[in-house]
Amino acid sequence: MTSQVKDTDDSHVVQTGPGTGIPYEDPGRETTESPASSLFGPGSQFHRFFNDPRWALAVVRATVLEAAHPQIGAALADNSSFVVHPWRRLSNTLVSLQRMFGADEHIRQREAARLNRLHARLSGTDARNQPYDAMDPEVRAWVVATLFESSVTMCRLSGQPLDQETMEGLYAEFRAFLAALGDRAGHLPPTLPEFWQYYDRMVAEELQNTEALRIILYKLFEHLPAPPLFAGMPTVWATGRALAGPVIGTVTVASLPEVFRRRAGLPEVPGAQTLMQGAYMAARLARALPDNWVQAENVVSLLNLSPDGDSPLAETLTTLRARTKRAGALFRLITPVPAQQGAADGPGGSESRRDARAFFTEVLDQTGDGALDWPDLAAMARELCSRLDLDEPEETRLYDAFAAWWRELQAALDSDGDGRVSEDEYVAAAPSLAGPALIRVAETLFDAADADGDQSIDAEEYRALFRRGFGRSVLDAEGRYSRSAFVRDFLSFMSGRQRSTAYDPLLSDA
Repeated sequence: MTSQVKDTDDSHVVQTGPGTGIPYEDPGRETTESPASSLFGPGSQFHRFFNDPRWALAVVRATVLEAAHPQIGAALADNSSFVVHPWRRLSNTLVSLQRMFGADEHIRQREAARLNRLHARLSGTDARNQPYDAMDPEVRAWVVATLFESSVTMCRLSGQPLDQETMEGLYAEFRAFLAALGDRAGHLPPTLPEFWQYYDRMVAEELQNTEALRIILYKLFEHLPAPPLFAGMPTVWATGRALAGPVIGTVTVASLPEVFRRRAGLPEVPGAQTLMQGAYMAARLARALPDNWVQAENVVSLLNLSPDGDSPLAETLTTLRARTKRAGALFRLITPVPAQQGAADGPGGSESRRDARAFFTEVLDQTGDGALDWPDLAAMARELCSRLDLDEPEETRLYDAFAAWWRELQAALDSDGDGRVSEDEYVAAAPSLAGPALIRVAETLFDAADADGDQSIDAEEYRALFRRGFGRSVLDAEGRYSRSAFVRDFLSFMSGRQRSTAYDPLLSDA
C-alpha cells in the first residue's frame, strides 16, 4: 500500500511507501551550503552526494530505470560487459563522473568528447529488429534524468527529503552535465515542475520489462563475480553474495515507481517496503563513519586491491587472505562451495595455463553471452582506451586494429557462418587465433602506451596501462619494456592462453 504526497508546487505526485509520506517542504529536510552558482567542482551538490553511502543504492536504482528504457536496454544487452565485469564497469563509471563534475573545465571537455566517441559506437538493432542509438538525445536525457530522480528519491526514502531550492539546484547541475555532453537543445525540461511531468510520462508510457532489466535484477546480483579483493576467497564471497544479493534486488524493486512495478509485472515481496526503508536508513546512518571510509574512490580502490599489485596494502592483503582462507575452510564444512578456477600468478610471471574453454569464458567473452562477436572485442578496446585515457586519433587506431582482428577471427573461426564464434568453434581452431591482425593490435597498443614515443615503455607508462602486476619481471634491467618483449607477451597471452599477472587483471578481472 502506498501513499501519495505532492512537492511544493503541487504539480508532481510522488509515490512513497509506508512511513515515507513526507513532503519535500517538511521540516528536517536536507539542505546544502554550497553556492547556488557552483554547478561543478567541490562546491556542487553532486560532489557531496558522490561520497554519500546512500548513493550506492541510488545508482543501482538509476541503472535499473535506465535499463528499462527499450533503447538503453537493447544497447546494454548487446554491448555491455557489466554482467561479467561489473566492478570494472563501476570503477570506470566513477572515474568518468569525477571528471565530468570536477572543477577542471579542460578535463570535463576531454571526458565529454571521450563519452561521445564511445556512445557513437553503440548503435544497432535489438532481437526484435528495433533500432537503438546511444547518441539519441532523448535516450541520453533519460540517463541523466534517472540519476537526478534517484538522487532525490534516496534522500526522501532515508528520511531527509530535499527542500525545493536544493532540489532545483541539483537539477540545474544535472542539466549542466547533459549540456556539457553537447545537448544544447535542452532535452531535459527547463523547470522542475515540467521535469516531474516528463518523468511520470516516461515511467507510465515508455519503460518496459527489458532483458537488461531482468539481467540486472535477477542475474547480476545472484551471480555477481568477486572483485579482485575477494578473488582468492570463493567461500567467503559466495556466502556474502548469497545473503546480500537477494536483499539488494528486493530493495531495488521496492524503490521503483509503483506504476512501473505493476506494468512490468515485478514481484511484490512481503515486507519489501520495510526492508527498503531499513536499507536506506542504514545507508544514511553510515554517513557518520569517518570520511575516508565512505569515499567512493577509496571503497572502489579497496575492492580492486590485489595481492599481485604494487600498493603498500598488497602485503597486508596477502597476509589477511591467508588467514581468511583458513577461516573459509570452516565455512566449507557447513556450506560446500566449488573452488574458483585459476590461481593468481607469481610476481615473476606465470607458467600456469588454462584450457581453451576457460580462456574463451574468462577473457574473450567480455559480454558474457556465450559467443564471441564484435561487442566483445570492442569492450576490450574500450577498456584499453579508458586505461590509457586516449584521445583521437590514437583511440580510433586501437578500435580499428581490434576491428581488423575481429574480421580475421570471423573468417578463420566462424565455421557455420552465423556471424559469431561459438565456444566450440573457438576451441576447435584455437591455434589459428594469432594472425597478422592480432600482431597489429599488439603494435597499436604498444604505440598507445608509449606516451613519449621513445620506442619503450617506462615504469610510469607501464603502470598507467596495467595498474597492477607492476612487479613482474617483464621489464629489463634498466626498468624499460621493449616493443618486441611487449608484443611477444601480448601474443603469448592472447593466443597461447598463458596466464599473466598483467593481462589477467586488465582483461579478465570482474
